[in-house]
Amino acid sequence: MRKLGFLFVLILSYSFVQSQTAVKGNVSALLGFPQIGAEFTLGKKTTFQVDAFASLWKSINGGPQEVYMVFPELRYYTRKSMDGLYFGLHIGGSKYKFQKWNYINTDFYQEGYSVMYGGTVGYQVKINDRFSLDAFLGGGSQQGFYKGYLLSTGEAYEHARNYNKSGEWLPYRGGIMIVYKLGSKNEK
Repeated sequence: MRKLGFLFVLILSYSFVQSQTAVKGNVSALLGFPQIGAEFTLGKKTTFQVDAFASLWKSINGGPQEVYMVFPELRYYTRKSMDGLYFGLHIGGSKYKFQKWNYINTDFYQEGYSVMYGGTVGYQVKINDRFSLDAFLGGGSQQGFYKGYLLSTGEAYEHARNYNKSGEWLPYRGGIMIVYKLGSKNEK
């Protein structure tokens, strides 16, 4: 299994060096929710992207709101890579310490991690040779593993043996990214 993993990383690394590469950032960074990523051309209509998101708010109304997510994703474009409509498949993970929406203004918060897998639909609009906009929405299955605590004391309010578990199908990513395409070795 290690040999297959090493071969996969080697092939991907070669593809990235030979491909068109783009770096991107979400405009939500101005509000304290940075999302950055990189997208690499794999073929005429396929790319690989990895992006990371963070909510850097230590507290909202006295409750923690820290969330960190990472998503590797394979994308298929209907025209050509990094241009127009695309569909993506991803698997990602998150770590969090926050109050769920239905616990805001209470003494409860949750801390844990999630595994997410699903799809993304998006559209990249070319502005010029280097810049594009990437609008996207993604979601799927979220499988959470967390523990509940009291804000006032830090003590657990739920006493699951390991972790509480929850699973939902929901939208969990989206936005508009500003894309900057870097030069590649094959570019003339």
